[in-house]
Order: sequence, then structure tokens, then C-alpha cells
Amino acid sequence: MGIRIKHAGLHTTVQDRGRHGYRQQGIIAGGAMDDFALRAANLLVGNDAGAAVLEASLIGPKLIFEQDALIAICGGNLSPAVQGTAVPLWRPVYIKAGNELSFGNSVAGARAYIAAAGGIDVPLVMGSRSTYTRAAIGGFGGRALKAGDVLAIGEGALETLYYWEQEAEDRQDAAPFFATSWSIGSEGRPFYRKNPVIRFVPGRHFDAFTEGSRKHFLQSDFRISTQSDRMGYRLEGPRLSTVAALEPISEAVSMGTIQVPAGGSPIILMADHQTIGGYPKIAQVATVDLPLLAQAKPGETIRFKQITRQKSEELYIKHELQMQRLSMFIEIRYREER
Repeated sequence: MGIRIKHAGLHTTVQDRGRHGYRQQGIIAGGAMDDFALRAANLLVGNDAGAAVLEASLIGPKLIFEQDALIAICGGNLSPAVQGTAVPLWRPVYIKAGNELSFGNSVAGARAYIAAAGGIDVPLVMGSRSTYTRAAIGGFGGRALKAGDVLAIGEGALETLYYWEQEAEDRQDAAPFFATSWSIGSEGRPFYRKNPVIRFVPGRHFDAFTEGSRKHFLQSDFRISTQSDRMGYRLEGPRLSTVAALEPISEAVSMGTIQVPAGGSPIILMADHQTIGGYPKIAQVATVDLPLLAQAKPGETIRFKQITRQKSEELYIKHELQMQRLSMFIEIRYREER
């Protein structure tokens, strides 16, 4: 019983908020590329915000639900449907056993997050269920999912699930799924958009780049290369260079660090980035804009906007307060429906 993978899609993995506390041993944090979408999907089904979900990239999977389940799909729109009927995003959806949840190509965004009440039940590895494929740890056997895999669903919030089970019985119809009339509106989530403007704080070596390079970085469009993945986005655009040759000592990096190798093409480190890096660091993406990056596709362009560290911190605090309000909103809606 659980979720059976009929077709795995392009790259579908189990992810949570990451594996923290092991960087000194060289173990990356990893976790969801779009932390906001993961947290929102979990909150919608009554999970802890960091419970394990499925992260589907660009071309989504086909999933057979072998048991009734309360789910929510957040993030990019990868054309979800149950038995051919479109499924709404950003709201709780009750899917009945035996039905297929399928995804098509991306309409908007690059990654969808599928949460199920109770969470995806895979073993904890160093405190996390996230998949890190390069080291073959976490998730389902340390790898991307493939056809034939069966994922267990943990025990959800019993009170919430009881409400939905009663609702399903009361309806007494043949519909394969039903959803709430309410959802997380656009005003309550990141401003996902094609070709986003990404805010950044100057990096450790920003002033070491030539004036022309800094100007290009601030004023030019950069295209996300097809050679991009969960480890990093390679950018195509103007070549950037430092005033003099730099060979920095390797030091800690984080998701959103923008490094510039000798060739001059920037690389934005993403969720599966290494723990240290030795290339010059021109910038650090503001944390609140990481979800926008996570939903940008190869071939799309991005532009950078400089902000102060103080502004970045203010935006982060505002973001976390928004998450608290979102959690309260969902809790209130459940109370009203009961």
C-alpha cells in the first residue's frame, strides 16, 4: 500500500528540508530546491513543514495511489491530472485509492512538490529523508525514482484525515478526487515568473572584479545553460573577470553563492552544492529569491539586482512572517470546515 510509480518522469526524487549539521564531514545539506513550495504543500495536508515530499522536475511522473490519500501540489505547474481531469494546485486534494495522478510537460515553472498527509515514509539518513543521488544516500535507495517503485505514506494527522474520509463518504459519488474551494492565493506565495529578476548581496570578491564585469553583471541578461542541475546553474552571457588573477582559499559556500571560474561564466550553486568552493564569489542570492531560481528552466534568462545585506535580512524576516500567517490561515480554514 502506498504510491506506486508507473512512470518516473524526468527526475523525481524524495526531498525534505535537507540534511543539516554534517558539513564539517563534507556532507551537503541538499533538500528541496524550492523550500517555499515544499513547506506550503506540507502545511496544506497537515504535515510538519519539513516532512518528506516528492520533487518532480520539468516532466512529471505518473503515480498510482493504492490507498486513499490527502495530497497537495505546489510550485511549478507540470499539468497535474487525475484520470485525465486537471487537478488544482496550492490546495488540499483528496484522491481515492486506485486512481492515477499524472503529470505532463511544464506549463509554468520547473519543479512541482507533491505532499501526502503523513509524509513520504522512507528511512532517515543523518536526520533527513532527502535524496542525494551523487552519494547514493537518502530518499528511496539513494536514487531518483523509477517505474515499479512503491513508496509508503506515513500516518497523517488523524483528526484531519478523519474529516476528509467522512467528506468522501458523504459525497457518495464516483469522482476520483475532490478539492477544497479555498487555496493559497498568488498574494501568499512567491512571485513566480518567467525570466525573473534575482536580488543579490555583493559577494566576498565583488570588488575584485573589473568595473566592466561588475557593470555586465548588473545590466545584462544571463541564460540558464542546459548543463544545469540540482548542484548548480551554469549561466551563459558576458564573460566576467577579476582585475588580477585570484586563487582564493577554498571556503564555505551555500545555496545561492555565485562563483566565477577561470572561464568567466558564472555558476549559481543550488541545493546539491558542494560544501566548500575556491572560485571567486561575485554575489550571494537573497534567500527569499531562491524559490524563483528553483522554478527557472534551462533556456530562460535571469537578470540580477543588487540590494544591501540589511534589505536581504528584512526580506527574509518578512518571508518567514508570511509563512507563519500562511500556517495560521490553513489551520483556521480546517477549523471552519470541521
